[in-house]
Amino acid sequence: MANRAFQNLLGKYKDVIGREIGVIDETGNIIACTNSGKAGKSRSDICLEMKSNEEKGVYHKDGYSYKYIESDRDVVNEYVLFVFGEDGEADKICSLLSVSFGSFENLYDDQSNKLTFLKNLILDNILPGDIFQKAKDFDVAEKAPRSVYLVKFPYYNDINPADLIQNIFPDKNKDFIVVLDEKSVVLIREMKTDAIIYKPSSIEKTAKEIVSTVSSEFFTKAVVGIGSPAAELKNLSRSFKEAQIALEVGKVFETEKDVVNYKNLGIGRIIYQLPTTLCEVFLQEVFKPKSMESLDRESLVTIKSFFENNLNVSETSRQLFVHRNTLVYRLEKIKKLTGLDLREFEHAIIFKVAIMVKKYLSSKPVKY
Repeated sequence: MANRAFQNLLGKYKDVIGREIGVIDETGNIIACTNSGKAGKSRSDICLEMKSNEEKGVYHKDGYSYKYIESDRDVVNEYVLFVFGEDGEADKICSLLSVSFGSFENLYDDQSNKLTFLKNLILDNILPGDIFQKAKDFDVAEKAPRSVYLVKFPYYNDINPADLIQNIFPDKNKDFIVVLDEKSVVLIREMKTDAIIYKPSSIEKTAKEIVSTVSSEFFTKAVVGIGSPAAELKNLSRSFKEAQIALEVGKVFETEKDVVNYKNLGIGRIIYQLPTTLCEVFLQEVFKPKSMESLDRESLVTIKSFFENNLNVSETSRQLFVHRNTLVYRLEKIKKLTGLDLREFEHAIIFKVAIMVKKYLSSKPVKY
């Protein structure tokens, strides 16, 4: 059981009990205590005495009462609870909290094992034939529609990503938070059946809620990749891989977006999966040698605006605050340099794809 989970539980009892309470692990160290100054200190002598005396009840020493936390698991005598005082009230508190903490420990372990199962599932570490039985063992519905969100925190901070996302989605029976590393978590969220068919926008709304809450309440940045909805557990790994691709492709073609949906990647997804050698050949066939390097900043701004305005000359000239004839002159200049006339639809498509391919190649690390 995680130290943090014990500490959170102690915090809830602190004001009610009004006494110092703590937990000692199997190594004899205090892993949680209402007196933060005692965390990390050793009480191995107490544990040794309790084991040698085979003490099952409340054990008293040096003004404190000690008792093993009761658990239904096979592992016994793993944790020791202590309460300040050796009086009758301390004995009662010790006994009651021992049972309470034991129940919480069992629940925590069940949840932890469930999350381990889901982590292995999305990482493809479980045989397909074992999914059904393990889902049954951990009481996870096999055929519930779910969406998968890969949430990454680019900057280091003191906030635990899993705790942060859990605060936003507290329902542990339907919303599962799987930790990948200190900067990445996966949210597996159960949806209503009609959300897949009729309300795809609700999936992106959840991702935007994560980004907004993280920014406004925790003052940090998050980026979210979204995979395709999974109707069954066995499809979660596919959805997770898509969420990974969404963020990878987003770093190349959607740099201004905090939320990237795999389904909306379009041609960028295809380009990302092409071999770099094929991309290089394509650029050599499309452009004249050194033509892209010869484009100045004015030409690049013109190209960007022209595509944003759907190849509309009037709208582009209005956005750039230039005369129509000036824009036509610039387009002619681009045609002369590259051999492609952006006013022709077919040429515009080739140019757009070529720019994306060049951007993709620029993002790939150079191999020596």
